[in-house]
Amino acid sequence: MRSIITYLGHAAVLIKSEAGDILIDPFLSGNPDSPVKPDEVNPKFILVTHGHGDHLGDTVEIAKRSGALVIAPYELGTYIGMQGVRNVHTMHIGGTFTFPFGKLTMTIAHHGSAVIKEGEIIYTGNPCGYVIKLKDRTIYHAGDTSLFMDMELIGERNKITVALLPIGGNYTMDIDDAVYAVNLLKPEVVIPMHYSAFPVIKKDPEEFKRRVEEETKSRCIVLKPGESY
Repeated sequence: MRSIITYLGHAAVLIKSEAGDILIDPFLSGNPDSPVKPDEVNPKFILVTHGHGDHLGDTVEIAKRSGALVIAPYELGTYIGMQGVRNVHTMHIGGTFTFPFGKLTMTIAHHGSAVIKEGEIIYTGNPCGYVIKLKDRTIYHAGDTSLFMDMELIGERNKITVALLPIGGNYTMDIDDAVYAVNLLKPEVVIPMHYSAFPVIKKDPEEFKRRVEEETKSRCIVLKPGESY
């Protein structure tokens, strides 16, 4: 079985693997770009990069219904468990663990992580990205992050098949920094994300594609929400 990546808008991604569907940052309800509703996905695994509402999203609802294993940084995973999700695996930055779908490494991401609930800010630890080593592919989901030089180390230590990078600016890398990140990571393919759901991060993914293919050795695939690679 070949791995299939389906883009669900913003930073939400569904990866089909031999061990079952892996859902990352399932911000589906409330996401103007999402082609699916929370009750239309049935993952076996949910990966969450940080606690902001546009990434934690519908994790709790989906996990309770599907019984999916939720994987998250320790503090965030603990918070998710406190919401009644029983199947949670916590990790921390630099940690690696082998799951049924393959080896997973939690990487740094320069951002924040908190749940805002009833006017209260609940700190949920460090944000992260993920290197996912499936049987046939290695996928890097950067989460929400700025540019950082250790991306070069991530690229050196992992032969990345596909990198999913934010390009929207303001809260994350913009197009300039994301193109620089591609040169550090050296993936075979890069897919842009986090550039459309809110006016402040609106960017043209076709500009990113043009620059990636002019300024790097990688190929860029722009996926509309609902499309797969």
